[in-house]
Amino acid sequence: MTAVAIWRALGGTDARRRSLWGCFLGFAVALWTKTQYVRIGLNNSEITDASVLIKHYSAGVAILAILYYIVAVYGQYPADGDMARAVKVSRIIQRAATKTALSAFLLMTVMFFTIVDRSKPSDRFVSDHAGQWGATAYMSVFYAYLSCASAICLYQWAGAFRREERKLLRVGLGMMAFAMVLGVLYSVGRTLFMWYWLAEQPSHTFAYDVDASTEAMQQLLFVFFALGVSVPATEKGLRRARSWYVLVRLYPMWRELMAAFPSIPMEAPLSRRQELTRRDLDADLQLGRWVNDLADAIERLRHHVPDGLMAAAQETADTSNGAVAQAHWIKAALAAKTQGTPAGPVATFKQQQAMDQDGEVAWLLDVAKAYKKANQSQAQNLLNSIGAAA
Repeated sequence: MTAVAIWRALGGTDARRRSLWGCFLGFAVALWTKTQYVRIGLNNSEITDASVLIKHYSAGVAILAILYYIVAVYGQYPADGDMARAVKVSRIIQRAATKTALSAFLLMTVMFFTIVDRSKPSDRFVSDHAGQWGATAYMSVFYAYLSCASAICLYQWAGAFRREERKLLRVGLGMMAFAMVLGVLYSVGRTLFMWYWLAEQPSHTFAYDVDASTEAMQQLLFVFFALGVSVPATEKGLRRARSWYVLVRLYPMWRELMAAFPSIPMEAPLSRRQELTRRDLDADLQLGRWVNDLADAIERLRHHVPDGLMAAAQETADTSNGAVAQAHWIKAALAAKTQGTPAGPVATFKQQQAMDQDGEVAWLLDVAKAYKKANQSQAQNLLNSIGAAA
């Protein structure tokens, strides 16, 4: 949670990112107060059981951030069609969330310092205070706030899960919805146990077992929530990683062609390291530019070679792989251009037909692989075979 909070803090500043950052930061603080040394240190401080109050404050802030995240996501849709109900709920949340949270925090603070028995530090607050009406009332306020917020999140994310068609985003929404199911079960279950213990004083062992088992449920909640929020970002990250990988493979061919036609790229090619680590251009956008640059360069090369070069390249490649033939054609055409062959009529060129950019990129990867293996002597021999070179 701490790592994700830091990662989110380094991201953008729009409402969604700020909300998620606040959510993860709040949960991170809450989880740190559960660790042994922090918990014992705070509980034995001048404010007895301080870790409990800090944990509930930070968790409450995290929950409030989740509610604002929902507003940021669903509040942008027009209030008609299938999203009308989700938008209506989001707007109600926006009006009530902050006031409800502040009221709950205020009531919890008053109850913590007045009716909760803090005569001695506790290690496990729920089990140590089992059967005490003050702690039961205090925890009931927090759990009511937690269960309501979890139910709202469950409603929104379960609905989005049913409508979503993108696989990874659907998986992420499913994980987040399941986390909220655990949140509702956790808060309602603990509330019922604490009120039952007012009538039937439990043994310390039984109370501790209930505390530990429900605590495990909460830990699982955190895991599924963190994974669910991260899955859509993972999808985007994987797409960027693939784009970066393609850029690495295309760079040698792209740079040589751009050197031959410096007017094609928007700016002069940089070194491999500089091109692949630039921060002013998204990798997906950069890949799109390179695909267009390569297409423009190949089109211009067609004016510097004779009509029969493609047929000769296919014969020389001695393979059914069109990408290899195209790579030899590009290498030979580039050599002809470098040798000063003047521009002329457009030569015949066999281009693989792609249905979309992904198909075009896959084809270019094959061409770039073959282009890297082709050498200048092969290109010169190909030109000589058709009398295109002096």
